[in-house]
Amino acid sequence: MSTLHLMLPKGRIFDKVAQLLAEAGIEVRLSTRSYRPFISDDSIQVKIMKPQNIPSLIELGSHDAGFTGFDWVLETGSRVQEILDLEFDPVQVVAAVPKETPLKVLKNKRIIVASEYPEISRTYLEKEGFNFVLIRTYGATEVFPPEDADMIIDNTSTGQTLRENQLKIIGTLLTSSTRFIANSKALEDPWKKEKIDELTLLFQSILDARRRVMLEMNVPRDQLEAVVNILPCMRSPTVSTLYQEEGFAVKAAVLRSEASKIIPLLKKFGATDILEYEIRKVVV
Repeated sequence: MSTLHLMLPKGRIFDKVAQLLAEAGIEVRLSTRSYRPFISDDSIQVKIMKPQNIPSLIELGSHDAGFTGFDWVLETGSRVQEILDLEFDPVQVVAAVPKETPLKVLKNKRIIVASEYPEISRTYLEKEGFNFVLIRTYGATEVFPPEDADMIIDNTSTGQTLRENQLKIIGTLLTSSTRFIANSKALEDPWKKEKIDELTLLFQSILDARRRVMLEMNVPRDQLEAVVNILPCMRSPTVSTLYQEEGFAVKAAVLRSEASKIIPLLKKFGATDILEYEIRKVVV
């Protein structure tokens, strides 16, 4: 029996990846001491590793596919195939300095830069013309300034931790999110490629569903055209005749962000019995 070797990220990304797999119908059950959790699909073997290590290991081919941050793909320079941007755990990798430090002061001296991203940092610092010494950090990078570093290069989602440590952002190097990646040779294997494609289809359908809700309503016959015209949907709404032909039942998948604006308009144009509910998957 063929097997797909899949890597899951340790740490804060794990729960979101496990939830995505669960919504795809694949249960992952983690023991507190095991790096090889149970997975309900017996054609897949999984191993948990730090996201920093996943791109290199997938490039080497000991694993076929996995999940990691785009920042770690760039940092490691790994030659892997990006299959899908899962869009969760978005962060920016930024350069930050103590908020009272003028930029011109940093450009006129040899500075100490602390970062978990030595390769990304070196590229940025050389491009910007800094004279620097780079210190590789292993977490808690924001505590280095001002005593132990003049600048840090770190990831941030909201900037709150930087502000709490009296740091200001002077440059954004890249934007990152969780990606589904694969080994190039694995994609040349027909069975593995088909399995990866199936997972990708399910993941994409789940991501699309998370952006949308289903609206369902009853519409009088003379208001159908007006209601349909204000429904933004993926293709066209589903319309069926109500019992005794007193009107129509209309369904449409709309963007979640637009639902609260659309519902009052639907009511205004004569729609009644309006329901909004979740969608599990969207396959176009």
